[in-house]
This record gives sequence, structure tokens and C-alpha cells, in this order.
Amino acid sequence: QVQLVESGGGLVQPGGSLRLSCAASGFTFSSYAISWYRQAPGKERELVAIILRTATVTNYADSVKGRFTISRDNAKNTVYLQMNNLKPEDTAVYYCKASPYGSPYWGQGTQVTVSS
Repeated sequence: QVQLVESGGGLVQPGGSLRLSCAASGFTFSSYAISWYRQAPGKERELVAIILRTATVTNYADSVKGRFTISRDNAKNTVYLQMNNLKPEDTAVYYCKASPYGSPYWGQGTQVTVSS
């Protein structure tokens, strides 16, 4: 069965960094794009970054461009989100998503809190 497990969240001060990981199983990881979303309290879930299967194409929300970097290691079935220069408005639950077999699958999410 398809599983996505996020990790790496936590509490960090403004200007700090975190690296999130999304470990995938249950499908041919290297054949699918993987994306990171986030959802802040009271707000809709929004797309943060996406990486295509070959890792040569990535795209980012305007709010994180230049600060976040998405990458993948197909040998480890894992996608990463390196987050630098974090801001309080980056506070949210971060989810990874994949869509094998024609349906979207989500992880359980990892909390990121940016606060002094």
C-alpha cells in the first residue's frame, strides 16, 4: 500500500533552517512527481514545491522561491525540502503528496513552527 511519511519538522527561530524528509513506499517512486504542501491554521492547504520524477524540473510557490529547495533521492525513495531563512508566516503543517495509480496520497504531515 502507498505510504508517505514526513519527518524533520520542529520549532525554529526566524532566519533559521530545517530540512523536511518524505519517505515513500508502495509504488515505483522514481516514476512520479512528488510535491510538498502546507496548511496553516485557518487557511487552505497550498502547494509549496514540486519535483518531477527525473529531478531536473522543480517549481516553487512565489512565497518560498529563493529560500526553499526541493530535491529527491530515488535510491532512497525520499524527497527533501530544505527550508532556509524561515519566517513566522512559514508556520504550518507540511505534507508531501504523490499521485500513483491515478489517486492522490498524502502523508500525515509534520509541524513547522517559526517563532522567537
